[in-house]
Amino acid sequence: MVLIVRQHWLPVHPLQGLTLVLFLLALSQSVGKVSSQGAIGATRPNVVLIMADDLGWGDVGFNGNQVVQTPHLDAMANNGLVFDRFYAAAPVCSPTRGSCLTGRHPYRYGIRTANSGHLPESEWTVAECLRQLGYRAGHFGKWHLGTLTLEGRDSNRGGDRNHAHHTLPTSHGFDVFFSTEAKVPTWDPMWGPKSPNRTWWFPLNTESRKPYGTSYWTPEGRVEDALDGDDSAFIMDQALAFMADANAHHVPFLTVIWFHAPHLPVVTGKKWSALYQSLGGYHQHYYGCISALDHQVGRLRSFLKREGLADQTMIWFASDNGPEGRSFSAPGSAWPFRGRKRSLLEGGIRVPAIVEWPARVSAGRRTRVPAVTSDYLPTIADFCGATLPDKPYDGISLRSVLMGSGKDASSPIMATRVIGFQSGPQVAWMKGAMKYYSPDQGETEMLFDLDQDPEEAYDLSKASVELLNRMRGEFEDWQVDCQNSAKSIR
Repeated sequence: MVLIVRQHWLPVHPLQGLTLVLFLLALSQSVGKVSSQGAIGATRPNVVLIMADDLGWGDVGFNGNQVVQTPHLDAMANNGLVFDRFYAAAPVCSPTRGSCLTGRHPYRYGIRTANSGHLPESEWTVAECLRQLGYRAGHFGKWHLGTLTLEGRDSNRGGDRNHAHHTLPTSHGFDVFFSTEAKVPTWDPMWGPKSPNRTWWFPLNTESRKPYGTSYWTPEGRVEDALDGDDSAFIMDQALAFMADANAHHVPFLTVIWFHAPHLPVVTGKKWSALYQSLGGYHQHYYGCISALDHQVGRLRSFLKREGLADQTMIWFASDNGPEGRSFSAPGSAWPFRGRKRSLLEGGIRVPAIVEWPARVSAGRRTRVPAVTSDYLPTIADFCGATLPDKPYDGISLRSVLMGSGKDASSPIMATRVIGFQSGPQVAWMKGAMKYYSPDQGETEMLFDLDQDPEEAYDLSKASVELLNRMRGEFEDWQVDCQNSAKSIR
């Protein structure tokens, strides 16, 4: 079986001979099982998890940006629920991605920062959860939870250097994947300039480019195609083909779409950079690749409507952390928050987020209820009627928020929700509107009221010593619990 990309045929399942026969037999039995149960798809939603890479809270129109053009994300926001306090579980890439799949803080299983550790096979993922209910699962885009090859050299860690961290999406419940280990340029993703450049460039001609060093992989191996053009489009091409195939077989699907944009290096084509031609080159390409990503979200939403799947599909959109670079020099925006990528201040972890599900989630709502990427698995399992393994989870089901009337004050989660963070020496603990923060493992401590002071400008630690001590104690208990989980990794 193959997926069609615009000018390419990319194999996505290494099935030949008897293996192919067995696969088709299993698929037909799976389809029969779904039908005989009265249509899993009619009662359980299709699920799409979209994530941008290093997209700041203020980098989208629905959060007030008046420069970058994101009409399709804005339309998704108008037709769904926008989270004003949605958090990435970490201020960098890999740990957040682990939380999206497992419902658990990444310190529980050894992914402490980007390009560190790997997702252990003992961790139960949302893909494994839904496969047991008859779903097909596909991963498309940036993986960053382990290496994808044992031979040669690939990307940041892959190949013959890190066999211990080799783990494919298919080892974690995914049926197919079209994935990279780590970042690639956001235009002509297989190619970089001959002269070193890590930030941005205009599209290169064949004489001025060389292989970038990070490949796309499928279950069959390395993708050899040149892949000239928009990286976000290549990812969506594969995702749409996967969903079309699942729908043709009447099988519900989980589709994980993890774009590379707008992670550096940012590169985009003339169609998108022309939208921002009055700005400097860095800004043209940063905003341009966001608008190109937004266009692919529009393709996805149009596909679901055209195929009659929109009402029965739950779509989540978020970012993995705050924007790269320094404020006022790099184009990414965490406005109005302090901090950026790598910081546990709000700008490093509070990210743009939407859920759209026309059949169940009322349109045009915004919520201040705190939520985090670890909530995906418990929420999806709750709606699908799945039972999770008995282990500590940091995420909770957001069913009451998704199904609510929009009155945040009446939500029981509003005042009692706790979310813990660890990243290097930084630690943070949130309970309701209050946030305990230390940049140095407790040597320096701060306390903020995020309802009254979302910019974290006023430290209340001296005025609220009792609350500070209580929140520190709660954090330390949670930290020990994470350490105990990590001891059981196998």
